[in-house]
Amino acid sequence: MTSRHILAAAAWPYANGPRHIGHVSGFGLPCDMFARYQRMAGNPVLMVSGTDEHGTPIQVQADAEGVTAQELADRYNRIIAEDLTGLDMSYDLFTRTTTRNHYAVVQDMFLALYASGYIFPRKSMGAVSPSTGRTLPDRYIEGTCPICGYDSARGDQCDNCGNQLDPIDLINPRSKINGETPVFVETEQFFLDLPSFADVLGTWLQGKSGQWRPNVLKFSLNLLADLQPRAITRDLDWGVPIPLDGWRDRPDKRIYVWFDAVIGSSGPGGRGIRTLGEPSGSHRTPSPITSWARTTSSSTLRSGPRCCSAMRARGLAAATRARWVS
Repeated sequence: MTSRHILAAAAWPYANGPRHIGHVSGFGLPCDMFARYQRMAGNPVLMVSGTDEHGTPIQVQADAEGVTAQELADRYNRIIAEDLTGLDMSYDLFTRTTTRNHYAVVQDMFLALYASGYIFPRKSMGAVSPSTGRTLPDRYIEGTCPICGYDSARGDQCDNCGNQLDPIDLINPRSKINGETPVFVETEQFFLDLPSFADVLGTWLQGKSGQWRPNVLKFSLNLLADLQPRAITRDLDWGVPIPLDGWRDRPDKRIYVWFDAVIGSSGPGGRGIRTLGEPSGSHRTPSPITSWARTTSSSTLRSGPRCCSAMRARGLAAATRARWVS
């Protein structure tokens, strides 16, 4: 039987704190089991993931701990990588969203979508904390849903009726961080034209009939009926710079985490294939993660921030230091 090349893209744990075993059972274990099965079946596998390190929640936690966002992300990337190594998770590449490679992939995708007309600028009303002056992410704002009256609707959607919302739509909006009422100010952001993808996504989803559970397929198709353009930039100083003239050097504008994080698997996946050559097979000693670190040119190896964690080889002593790769 001809083998298939398998990309196993595990969910990315958020680097605003240590992850407990319950988190791992959700974001890592199912993918790890799938990857191990595929290796046993003789298929070449590349299992990739990393820590998700941008967005307001990182900044909020950094403020609470009295450190910078970068320092917080560095610390929890190390802790999470070490914990996953201790659990013998079979990642081939465990990276992070603050690498130069990730920035380049996100900006390339942004530019491709922008050139094709799928990303466009638009003025909108953004929520700001009156006490800090910092942008509040949609899900950090709660209020009453204007459609169904549910009193704990989020700024991005109502979990009671399922409708998509904007923070300014909420009745009596309040910050989930400290309960204060946000201030709404006019700001220019870049939007992703999601409705333009509704037809092609619908066709793709219909092709999953008989493969997906009927309720999952119906839920996914229903989402397409209410797609709206969504802002993919924010008034922040922590994140991937916007790669356009007049924007890239602005300290107050960044590509927002929900756009950059979902690109994570394609970025390190491509890098893993380029650097590892063939994805890992069933024989995995030493770990391809450490092999990748050792075979990367010395000019790209360094310690410190804006680098990805090359997890320690399986079976090595706990005292072995992890390698950090740009």
